[in-house]
Amino acid sequence: MSESQALQVISDPKDFDDKSGNIVERLIFNHRLVLVAICVLLTGFFAFQMRGLVVSASFDKMLPQSHPYIKNYIENRGQLRGLGDSVRVVVENTSGDIYDPEFLASFAKINDEILVLPGVDRAWMKSIFTPVVRWIEVTEEGFKGGPVLPTDYNGSAKSIDDLRINVGRAGVTGTLVSNDYRSSMIVVPLLPADAAGKPLDYHKLSTALENIRSKYTEAADGSQPKMRMYIIGFAKMAGDLIDGLQKVMTFFLLAAAVAAIIIYMFTRCVRSTVLVLACSLVAVIWQLGSLVALGHGLDPFSILVPFLVFAIGVSHGAQKMNGIMQDVGRGTHKWVAARYTFRRLFMAGVTALLADVVGFAVLMVIDIPVIRELAMTASLGVGVLIFTNLILLPVLLSYVGVSPAAAARSLAEENDEEKGRGIGVVWRLLDKFTERRWATLAVAVSVALGVLGYYGSRDLKVGDLDAGAPELRPDSRYNRDNAFITGNYRISSDVFAVMVKTPPDMCRDWQTIAEIDRLSWTLEQVPGVQRSTSLADTMRSYIAGSSEGNPKWFTVADTQSIVDAQINNALAWNSEFLNNLCSLSPVLAYLSDHKAETLDAVVQAASAFAAKHDTDERKFLLAAGSSGIDAATNIVVREANRTMLLYVYASVVLLCAIAFRSWRAVVVAVLPLILTSVLAEALMVKLGIGVKVATLPVVALGVGIGVDYALYLLSVQLAQQRLGYSLGEAYRRAVAFTGKVVALVGVTLAAGVVTWAWSPIKFQADMGILLTFMFLWNMLGALILIPALSHFLLQGETRGKVTRPDEAALPDEATLRKEASVRKEALADV
Repeated sequence: MSESQALQVISDPKDFDDKSGNIVERLIFNHRLVLVAICVLLTGFFAFQMRGLVVSASFDKMLPQSHPYIKNYIENRGQLRGLGDSVRVVVENTSGDIYDPEFLASFAKINDEILVLPGVDRAWMKSIFTPVVRWIEVTEEGFKGGPVLPTDYNGSAKSIDDLRINVGRAGVTGTLVSNDYRSSMIVVPLLPADAAGKPLDYHKLSTALENIRSKYTEAADGSQPKMRMYIIGFAKMAGDLIDGLQKVMTFFLLAAAVAAIIIYMFTRCVRSTVLVLACSLVAVIWQLGSLVALGHGLDPFSILVPFLVFAIGVSHGAQKMNGIMQDVGRGTHKWVAARYTFRRLFMAGVTALLADVVGFAVLMVIDIPVIRELAMTASLGVGVLIFTNLILLPVLLSYVGVSPAAAARSLAEENDEEKGRGIGVVWRLLDKFTERRWATLAVAVSVALGVLGYYGSRDLKVGDLDAGAPELRPDSRYNRDNAFITGNYRISSDVFAVMVKTPPDMCRDWQTIAEIDRLSWTLEQVPGVQRSTSLADTMRSYIAGSSEGNPKWFTVADTQSIVDAQINNALAWNSEFLNNLCSLSPVLAYLSDHKAETLDAVVQAASAFAAKHDTDERKFLLAAGSSGIDAATNIVVREANRTMLLYVYASVVLLCAIAFRSWRAVVVAVLPLILTSVLAEALMVKLGIGVKVATLPVVALGVGIGVDYALYLLSVQLAQQRLGYSLGEAYRRAVAFTGKVVALVGVTLAAGVVTWAWSPIKFQADMGILLTFMFLWNMLGALILIPALSHFLLQGETRGKVTRPDEAALPDEATLRKEASVRKEALADV
């Protein structure tokens, strides 16, 4: 059927040939009841599946599994004591020091309650009350030592004095005891699974720790608490994120309400507005139910995906609703109008959604499980929209239609816009960008913005740019806890570990000890490293102790027999710097923070040392510890960022080429997207947002959704040009049919996600700001740059000449009355 036939006003469905259209259209609209019944059954099934939906987090999912650093860590994690996933709990005495009997009694109870929590690696939990923390001294009888907590400790004044002495002997001031002796730390290493073999539930662990905190620090009478607790670590941060996500539902409801209000204000039709929102909600139900059926769930970094699926669904649904409303306003029957709109927009919609799917799917190239799961979740959700919003929505609208008043209003507004009245002034202004002067101005301004954005984006950093947990607000309880611990202890929770690996029993080689000492010294010279510790420090203490504490023996001996004796002592006293086979010894660097610059400097120094000092018998393996894992993640994100963008744009170019069949049209569609990407990176620099796991998907998402605007607008414009209309007329028609909804959708999406800026979760707020910018800028790019670029590149797409309506013979009065009567009857039938 030709375009002119497709736009034919048919008020009686009996006059419509139901065998017209392609096979997909006939299959859908000639079997509407069957399709609706199938969708109802699927919605019920997936809603039932959602009972098993859980929001959880996993430390291992944050690891870039194939990176050499992570491979080294995973291979040796069983022999590394507390250098992976761990929590640090600090208990402070607000009215004295830690040697207060009442404080120590409470500290002992806290220690015991934490010890039995699920997932705790009890053998290596460290505090002044655990047996693994020991003191050693040299006497005339040889080495003497024991646990820091006296074996006969009973809370008496004598046993507390003995504890005070042992703390001094053990040298744990600044590590397990604060510099001012007012607080003490419990280091809680975690296992990847609990005793039942199930992955560790971080939210449950975080809640248990919060219960302990409230139990011991909240005074019943509301008075000043005698103790305070501070808790940090990935598990606690993940738990806080999940707690914060419960508030995210408020933003979901707010976004839905904003979308409903804006769409209703545009249509003034309750039934069609409800259907658009309902079909988008059905897509979310299908998405989440499918995840559960496939054995997956949501985590803090993918919790926003259902919001985006809903928003994208509203975007495409609004286009279908607008097309049907316009045809009904002209007097077309609702069933015929639904088929016309499906016929004109289905391919553009499918191409746009496939671009979204591909935009998310390319995130699979990033070897971080949490991002791959996000990519799968998003791709699945967007794919579902093809059925719910491109197929189901037009079918439902073919039954319920739109209100007569809304249809009449739509036609009246269209007539006003044609005459340049009301909002038509804005659309007429946009038409000017098809003229040379305005097009040249738009392109020149865009080039200038692109240049400025490029220079601004060169300072874009990879990784965290703030101390603490940048995923949370700076004033969050977690970041306040982190600031307290960093300010009162000589070592931070940001630990970078280099693993020195040798054949069994070869870590005792004096040359190996000397190399470990050199590496430790090298790391201490790096800006941002507070201090480093290693087996060499243990050797110094033991050798000096064996020589009556003579300072000149506080060194690493180059005599193998001396080293052998002290290695045996270290093994006997269970040193944390040796495994039982004497084949692995970590060198620990405690960093002031985990900012990108700090990690890059440490990695560079450690890598250079390893490259120079590695031998067949001695390997310096990077990296373990929380900062070692962060460094590996930053490297993977840095390498994947450009690769991901390359794949996104390659896929968008391919899909646009298929849809438009014109390389010039592809350039017109893609250039505004590139400008948005460059400006978004510059905005990230301005706002102090780094590229990391939480923000990496945003740019790909912006490109995927941004191309939707171009596909809808440009596909109609090209179709009109190929019918013979001039560029200006073709663009005017494209704006009338889809351009207004492009503006509506851009505003709706931006208004929905801008509310995220007030989220208690900072990475969600960052995403909200970036997405708001990208949605609005992509909208402006589509409405301004597409006609401007079309002036220079797409003039040649106009083929032939059509007779304009104002050039045709005017109908007589009888014909006008007849058309008005038909339109009135059609609207009444709606």
